Amino acid sequence: MVWCSAATIDSQQRPRSRILHPIWEGAVGWIGTNRNSYKAQHLAQNPYVSLAYITDLFKPVYVDCSAVWVDDLAEKQRIWELFKDAPPPLGYDPASTFVSPDHENFGLLKLTPWRIDLVSFPAESMEKGTLVWHAPVGA
Repeated sequence: MVWCSAATIDSQQRPRSRILHPIWEGAVGWIGTNRNSYKAQHLAQNPYVSLAYITDLFKPVYVDCSAVWVDDLAEKQRIWELFKDAPPPLGYDPASTFVSPDHENFGLLKLTPWRIDLVSFPAESMEKGTLVWHAPVGA
């Protein structure tokens, strides 16, 4: 699954969800997105995002991350190529939305997970049906 529901918190502490297409490089996720979006305003006040992947309704995956903007042009170009060169459905051509990696509206978010829940339904209990990973303390 490459599409996920992503939630941020607005200035009044209300959650707001949208559909995003991250690409993962090992334990790091990347999102190409508009730098002037609502999510950018939300992340300026609260740098956390929660992702929900639901390919199988009985086995959702939840990924809670910290998110930081990456402004280094070389890194933006590298991730641009990662999106462009990855075979569909993992990748896509970002030029159709953002023109180029140095375009003023192209923002690059780096996602660092601090918690991942792998859920299996049905289960005796939520506790027994959920496998939880936490980032090491201090990571």
